[in-house]
Amino acid sequence: MKKLLAAFLAVLMTASLTACGGGDAVDENGVKQFTAFFAVPGPEINSDNEVQAMIAERTGAKCKETWLTGQTASEAVGTLIAGGEYPDFIDGSDATQQLYDAGALIPIDEYWDDYPNIKNFWNEQQWDLIRRDDGHVYWIPQFNRVNEVATTTIPDEAFWIQTRVLKWAGYPKIETLDEFFDLIESYQAANPTMEDGTPNIPYTILCDDWRYFCLENPPQFLDGYPNDGSVIVDTDNMKIVDYNTTPTAKRYFAKLNEEFQKGMIDPESFTQTYDEYIAKLSTGRVLGMVDQYWNFGYTVTDALKQAGLDKQGCNYVPLGITIDKGIHNRWFTGGSIMNSANGLGITVSCKDIPGAMQFISDLLEPEVHTLRWWGVKDVDYMVDEDGLFYRTPEQRTNAAATNYKASHLCTYSYFPAYVGMDQDGINTARPEFQPGEFYDALGDDVKECFDAYGVQTHVQMIGLNEIPGPWFPMYSHSNNMTTATPGGVAWTRMGEIKHEYLPKVVLASDFESAWDEYLDVYATAKPEDFLGEMQTELDNRLALAAKYE
Repeated sequence: MKKLLAAFLAVLMTASLTACGGGDAVDENGVKQFTAFFAVPGPEINSDNEVQAMIAERTGAKCKETWLTGQTASEAVGTLIAGGEYPDFIDGSDATQQLYDAGALIPIDEYWDDYPNIKNFWNEQQWDLIRRDDGHVYWIPQFNRVNEVATTTIPDEAFWIQTRVLKWAGYPKIETLDEFFDLIESYQAANPTMEDGTPNIPYTILCDDWRYFCLENPPQFLDGYPNDGSVIVDTDNMKIVDYNTTPTAKRYFAKLNEEFQKGMIDPESFTQTYDEYIAKLSTGRVLGMVDQYWNFGYTVTDALKQAGLDKQGCNYVPLGITIDKGIHNRWFTGGSIMNSANGLGITVSCKDIPGAMQFISDLLEPEVHTLRWWGVKDVDYMVDEDGLFYRTPEQRTNAAATNYKASHLCTYSYFPAYVGMDQDGINTARPEFQPGEFYDALGDDVKECFDAYGVQTHVQMIGLNEIPGPWFPMYSHSNNMTTATPGGVAWTRMGEIKHEYLPKVVLASDFESAWDEYLDVYATAKPEDFLGEMQTELDNRLALAAKYE
């Protein structure tokens, strides 16, 4: 039944993506009509969205965005490739390489000399990281392009815990994995339910599809390494290390196993979908978890606020914990971090490539960029006598409301955008990075928590680290590996084995036997082939960086 539903949704998606098609459609007002598909879940906006109409007035174009529903990224992209028709813009997520291999994308660098906003979005060294074998660039990594670091919200991974748990314990200093779970155990024993009697969930884990990083990659952070995603880079000798088999990995999974046996880990962790996970967090029941903030924060924080659960202390704050005391945590890395594995591409079905390039370029113009992320002056934000943007309480409430966002706000969130400081040098590119606005918009429970710890931001709570080197992050290479190489075959098989065996390790009545079985099966994937290719890529990136010194 699920396969039939997925197939039906795929047909509907393909029809919706290709119906307008081509980028040559123009409405009665002379506004160009583009289409886009992003192979991730995302929010739909109304067809008469007010800010989208204002952006169209300024740019002469608008884009109908479609998001992933009912399929994996690979399935959705595979459907498009099979049909041979594409929307004008696309981000294939972890199926981007499929699009490139299918010849679905146009070489953007053949056009960008006329569009300096695009050409200068990344520097030459960074663009070189994503040039294909033919020397061309086929997509634009659209996230984490920082003008100047502005550190309030962390968009990255952490152990997250609700403020009510910290408050109950008197806001203790939590530094290690054991301390984190000791606190959750103690709180749950004393407070098994929410105020209305709903049972708490001490700890849950998201394992759905590619998001199983919430289960498998904390060992790299617990050992004090930054988020290279698929490997550790040992900077003492510039060697690739497999974080899946370190002593810390075993201790981490042994701890999860122990907590599961104590009833602290959500039994639905290994079967819940992403949507079910987000819905669960939005109830306020979950005391803690590991996740990337961008994966849950913007949706869940708004949902908690709308339900009044922030007043019960259900908001989350990050903890940069390590496996033992004395290890410097590197959970958060500031600065421009290009994920070269995927980005926004223009497809071969687009009939107006210059128009598509112009639309991307126009979205990066300061006035339009402000419209996308702050909204309309005097409606969505105010400006004080010093030129500083801020929001009133009513404006913050509006910005968190689902209906208001659908009818009024239009971020074009999967098109290139800046973070950090805005080009005016006064404000930040987005409200959540504006220090005063960030703090004023916090729930009272988070403010009280921050005050107790003597901080005012997520970043101060967890710490800020510089980019460790020109190779960072290594996941931008592994994310695009295919089975065309032995290392890619190993990478695929390693992922399949981790998906299958790590839940068994957590659930096992005999951890040691389950761990040994996992390692035995893991070795059959030939991880050494993957690690060898990652070492080659690390060496290549260091050599490329040396050319620009």
